Amino acid sequence: MNPLVSIVIPTYNCSDYLVAAIDSVLAQTYSPIELIVLDDGSTDNTVEILSKYNGRLIWESHVNMGQANSLNKGWQMSKGGILSYLSSDDVLLPSAAEHAVQYLNQDSAVIMTYCDYKLIDADSNTIRSVKARDYSYHDMAVKLICQPGPGVFFRRSAFEITGGWDGQFRQMPDLEFWLRLGLLGEFKRLPFVDALYRVHELSQSFAKLDQVRAEEPLAIVNKFYKTEKKIPGYISRDFNYALSNAYILSSRLHLRSNRLKKGVSMLYKSLQIYPKNIFSIKTVRLLINAVFSRPLYKLVWKIRNLQSKHK
Repeated sequence: MNPLVSIVIPTYNCSDYLVAAIDSVLAQTYSPIELIVLDDGSTDNTVEILSKYNGRLIWESHVNMGQANSLNKGWQMSKGGILSYLSSDDVLLPSAAEHAVQYLNQDSAVIMTYCDYKLIDADSNTIRSVKARDYSYHDMAVKLICQPGPGVFFRRSAFEITGGWDGQFRQMPDLEFWLRLGLLGEFKRLPFVDALYRVHELSQSFAKLDQVRAEEPLAIVNKFYKTEKKIPGYISRDFNYALSNAYILSSRLHLRSNRLKKGVSMLYKSLQIYPKNIFSIKTVRLLINAVFSRPLYKLVWKIRNLQSKHK
């Protein structure tokens, strides 16, 4: 009666956190679960760690191909009717799969579930709890608010129709995939804290980016609006608003990467396309976040490192 759930963990040089990620999947209260871990060409002791799990999961090592291509490979290898993925520095709480399957079984119109989560630091200390936004396709496609975070589960049939993640995107491939997936059915936010999202110095969310990755929001918006033929009218008519928001996101990413001139230029272009965005609280918040988030987290890490040394 219970559908097989296949969870893929792509990993690259993340051995410090990989065991916690794997163990969190193996500790799920739901059964049956298929776990596939794909080592994306790591140069640390990832293979040594994975070899200790022989017989408990499926794992392979391959030449580095990026997160998107690794996930697609894992999902194609899998046999489950419900699919999921977990970043190798994040954690699923034991009830995550059970809650997701329960809701997917209840409503056939729902093709994907996502949950609330906690932010944790490198030492697994809780930073704060995050209540995910309730699902709105308009907000995701136009305001570029990516409601799903860690702990997503979706139907295999939807994955096969969309064709998986787009390997050309390295910074926000999940958002691009959700945009296409959202054309097929509803997403459901589950009111449970079922995942832990780890924030650390090497995490992608806070790393300095090259120019291509910083401008990925623009590429995603242009691709989506110009190639997808089933975009509802209430979404397609807001293309300029969406493009303006993409410039704001790119502005934030450039500022985070210490490219002040480029960040200001992106913001200026955003307001040229959609002047009303100058009054947006989101614009101010994003820019404040860009300027202060990395230094603030670095300060927290330094303080905690000093505390640990004096214990």
